[in-house]
Parts: sequence; C-alpha cells; structure tokens
Amino acid sequence: MKAVAYQKNLPINVPQALEDVELPAPVPGTRDLLVRVHAVSVNPVDTKVRAASAPAAGQVKVLGWDAVGVVEAVGAQAAGFEVGDRVWYAGSIKRPGANSELHAVDARIVSRAPKSLADGQAAALPLTAITAWELLFDRLRIAQGGGEGQTLMVVGGAGGVGSILIQLARQLTKLRVIATASRPESREWCLDLGAHAVIDHAKPLSQALRSAGIEHVDCVASLTQTATHYQEIIHSLKPQGALAVIDDMEGLDPIALKNKSLSLHWELMFTRSMFETPDIHEQGVLLGRVADLVDAGRVRTTANAVFGRINAENLTRAHVLIESGKAVGKIVLEGF
Repeated sequence: MKAVAYQKNLPINVPQALEDVELPAPVPGTRDLLVRVHAVSVNPVDTKVRAASAPAAGQVKVLGWDAVGVVEAVGAQAAGFEVGDRVWYAGSIKRPGANSELHAVDARIVSRAPKSLADGQAAALPLTAITAWELLFDRLRIAQGGGEGQTLMVVGGAGGVGSILIQLARQLTKLRVIATASRPESREWCLDLGAHAVIDHAKPLSQALRSAGIEHVDCVASLTQTATHYQEIIHSLKPQGALAVIDDMEGLDPIALKNKSLSLHWELMFTRSMFETPDIHEQGVLLGRVADLVDAGRVRTTANAVFGRINAENLTRAHVLIESGKAVGKIVLEGF
C-alpha cells in the first residue's frame, strides 16, 4: 500500500524529511477496524513526532492522527461497525499513523463520520474535537449546559483546537468565550466561530482583557505558547480559577499558582488510547456526539486549507505551515 513516512529525524526543509513509500497492508487485531483512508488532516503533534521520535534502524514511521475512511474489515471483538461504514477517528500515538492507504484502528475510539461533510472537511475535526471536548468537560469540569456567569479565555483561538473549542463552548455551555488572536484574519476567524470577543495576545493578556472591559476570567484554555503567557494568565484568572494546557511547558513553576489557589489541568487526547483506560470507549462516544452536532448545523468544519492528495510533497507543505505558527484552522489532504 502507499504511505508517507520518514526514516530519520530531519528538518522539514530536507528532502528526505518525509518520503513516499510502499508498505505491507496492516493486519487488524481483534478489537480493530481496517479502514481505507480517504482523507487526513495535519496537527502540530505530527511535526513534533517527526522531529523527536526516530524509528528503529531500517524501519520507517508513518504519521497522521486524523482520518476519515471506509471500513474494509472488522475484528471479532470490534462491536458496532460493519464493512462499508464511513468512519472518523484520531487513532493512537502508540500505533502507526493514518497517512497510508489502509489503517488499523481500535474500534472503541471510532465513530460514524458526519453525513453532512465531505471527507476532507470531516477529517479536520477528530483529534481537535476530542482534545477540546475533554479539556472543557473532563479537565475544566464545566457542566454541559452550565457555566452561566463565567468567562473562558481561549489562548490561541484560531488554531485547530481553539477553533472547535470556541464552538463547543458556545453550543453546549453558557460560558462567555474570549479568544486571543494577533492577526486580522485569525481575529475574524474566531469571531465567525462564535467567540464573544477577541483580544490580541501580542499584548499582555491582562491589559488586553481590561481594554475589552474584562477584569478577570474564571478559566483559561491555553493552547499554545503557554510559557510565554504564563504570568499574564495567572494575573488574568480570578482567585480559585482553573488553567488547562495542552502544549509542552518546560520549566513550569506550579508554585506561581498557589496564592490564588489556581488549579492546573493537563489535557492529552492520546491518554485513553495509550493506557487503554476503562473509559477508552468515551472517545468514540464523544465523536458520535460531535458528528450529531455537525449534522444538526451547530458545529462546522475547521478545515481552512486543502493541500491536495496525500503524498510526501503535500504533507511537507503542511508541516512547513504548521511549524511557521501561522496556520489558521486545519490543513486537510484527500486521496492517494
């Protein structure tokens, strides 16, 4: 089967950073679905793994943790699916990624794809939707339908996770949502997705909030550059507020949170699949809920760039854009 992979950790401007390869088709396990991949999207985790995780000598590593496709085979213990079902999922970081014609995935973290979206438009959502959902409801513990009178600040609102988090918060809670963005196009993107207001994270956050008439916020979802904004986030939070983060924060000093009794929450959407937690199936359940919201017209795709077919050249372009820090929404690719 066709796939895109790498053999060594190389900068993305080196021609061999990503390569078109031919690999044997995967053999699905008893809990797995074998999926023919129709579309994928690219996330920051793809670039981080490419830069830091080397395959064994003589082996290659396939990236890609967002996919839409059609089921070709069903494992003996993979309940709820049939051959021919159109599905979406984000997969497991412990297994080969989905930048391949065929992909084996644990059925428990899969759901039917939304009927109202084409393959590429749907592929933009799974990983970021899981991340945003778990961050909002499992980490920050905002009740669905709750949050009235409270304010959520989303740092990095125009990124992949921010783009769906804004929508979920607006559709499923009563939170006031303040997004941060520094460019006119990213500001408009956040407003179009439903943010009540957008502030400029190129300025000190507490100052930008006050300029918008907001003294403090109840909770913060910091999705990028947390280390840069950390002290300003603390200034911006109310006492006994909550901070949820997804990026890697080298040198995080949690003592800085003590005076305000602020809580700190990490979100990694791969935790359930990495450890096969007892509630691993909840990822399939929540993806089903998101599909329903999409088909009801309450949540829209966050795809903002289509880079053509799934091959090394186009995936390299996607990695370059993500590493630039200027991507708005999600980059998707379709077909081999």
